[in-house]
Amino acid sequence: MKVRAQNTAIYVTQPQLPPLAEFIPYLEQIWANKTLTNCGPFHQQLEQALCEYLGVKHLALFANGTLALVTALQCLRITGEVITTPYSFVATAHSLLWNGIKPVFVDIDPHSLNLDPDRIEAAITPQTTAIMPVHCYGQSCDVARIQKIADSYGLKVIYDAAHAFGVHCHGGSVLNHGDLSVLSFHATKVFNTFEGGAIVCADAKTKQHIDHLKNFGFVDEVTVIAPGINGKMSEINAAFGVLQLKGIDKALDKRRCIDARYRAALQGVTGIRCLDYGTGSKPNHSYFPILVGSEYPLERDALYEKLKDNGFHGRRYFYPLISEFPMYRGLASAAPANLPVATRVAREVICLPIYPDLAWEQVDAIADLIAHPKVP
Repeated sequence: MKVRAQNTAIYVTQPQLPPLAEFIPYLEQIWANKTLTNCGPFHQQLEQALCEYLGVKHLALFANGTLALVTALQCLRITGEVITTPYSFVATAHSLLWNGIKPVFVDIDPHSLNLDPDRIEAAITPQTTAIMPVHCYGQSCDVARIQKIADSYGLKVIYDAAHAFGVHCHGGSVLNHGDLSVLSFHATKVFNTFEGGAIVCADAKTKQHIDHLKNFGFVDEVTVIAPGINGKMSEINAAFGVLQLKGIDKALDKRRCIDARYRAALQGVTGIRCLDYGTGSKPNHSYFPILVGSEYPLERDALYEKLKDNGFHGRRYFYPLISEFPMYRGLASAAPANLPVATRVAREVICLPIYPDLAWEQVDAIADLIAHPKVP
């Protein structure tokens, strides 16, 4: 999201942009190669570099994260019903509908805001074939408990890991859990390629199948083995990713510092809750959500407007719930009574601005407005 100078609008996040001069040589190389897409040199270089950086065995790049989600479901031949969260971006559930799959919504844990493992088992039916949890805000799901449930019932697990770039749990990458993990490299993400995404998998055979699916099902010039789509990332996007990766550690460190500064400033503010990170996890600080409780002197929407009036554009992310949109609200699992925690959280949450170039003065000004709301 675009960010302007101080005293104008400050948004939740913005693309991490290196100096344009640093990108010009990459464009010149693409032009010299005369390879603009179709898994060219930068595409292959970025896949390898991301595997090394993230600590994963195999990764397939995509033009965006939604295409990656759709393809992940195709890869595992998921049908019937899939248990998922209502507290996410709509692409999570949309990818199910695009595959003719029925989403079954389950409530979230009140602390992590991730899919609540205690609720999953009760939602399993003979039609259930998979679980699609989301590592919300880069907070690792309870991967051990989810996998145990999946193993007990013979279900696949596909993680929507759009927020989870670089996140670790149990001593390794969170992306290594489940059957597949799907990343987003949209411009607002911690690591971005303007538009982009990826599927992480554990073996070369699955990676090859995914690569076929993202390229119309082609094996060679005259052989098509699957009804694939055009999900390939272009060379320009891949080259930008190669350049972005060089500065990712510095960007993540700045996010961590901003997160800590917000927490220190908001500690003890009545009615404001900052999310706690689980023990043993390494987050990426991709978002900074606060929950505005009933003890706070302003309602959530009033605080949201107050911030906006002062040039600070937070985001009520995720509000409304996916389950409240017209294409989903007719499902039995979408009933608010079935989702009390998610329903409450969606009406309390504001994600505050956080990105590497956010100045300390702006962080302090946002926190001060929250800590001293000056109620009329």
